[in-house]
Amino acid sequence: MSAVIIEGRLVHYEAIGRGRPVIFIHGWLGSWRYWMSAMDDLSERYRAYALDLWGFGDTDRRQDGYSLTAYVDLVEQFIEEMGISRAVLVGHGLGGVVAIRLAARAPERVDRLVAVSTPLVGTAIAPPLATFSNHHNGEWISRILGRRQASAYPEVQMEANKTDLNAIIHSVQTVWTEDLRPDLESFTFPVLLVYGKNDPLIRPPDDRWVDQWEENIYLVSLEDSFHFPMLDEAARFTRLLRQFLALGSGVNALELRDEWRRRTR
Repeated sequence: MSAVIIEGRLVHYEAIGRGRPVIFIHGWLGSWRYWMSAMDDLSERYRAYALDLWGFGDTDRRQDGYSLTAYVDLVEQFIEEMGISRAVLVGHGLGGVVAIRLAARAPERVDRLVAVSTPLVGTAIAPPLATFSNHHNGEWISRILGRRQASAYPEVQMEANKTDLNAIIHSVQTVWTEDLRPDLESFTFPVLLVYGKNDPLIRPPDDRWVDQWEENIYLVSLEDSFHFPMLDEAARFTRLLRQFLALGSGVNALELRDEWRRRTR
């Protein structure tokens, strides 16, 4: 276990590998732990970091730190503490929102960006998560995902009791009013958006907006995935991630776009 002190509080993180830095940011359900497979897969060529946000995993709780701005501040300060000048950001759910907002604030720090199961507008958050309250204590993950789905993710269940439920409630409320589409449209670096076709919590972007994207934005919908593509289809997810990170290093973007399109139909 590794930790760094940010604003006088403990922030837990894990790191593995050597090479270009890749920072993994978890979402509303879980902690750094569900990134383990992807981190291990990249570790031969990349230095993979994953941190716990305020109120999740082994990072300190902080009642004034559950806004979107506070989470963006946290990740930016973490990058500075690690001595990283430029990195790949990989975020899931809330982590994807944080990654996009950080990239909009400091694009010079971002090499490329991957947003997984990320609501590009607040209203893309479906009722099981949008209406969550701290009255749902106890088996709260089952109340959001459903008992059957929740049991499929031991990586998420393992640290559920560490979560400050207020972190979920308040961060969902702050994201509900957001629209990330103008930020995405301003990016000139490569962006990969990944969605599980069967995700009960996050709705994918509207087709009418997708048709207007620039060539640097890629969208992949994984046929057999739910809210956690990195767990539902781990091998396919990590392969997509490796290919995306290789863009500009001999990988042809147009061929890659066509291949992804074929595999996601």
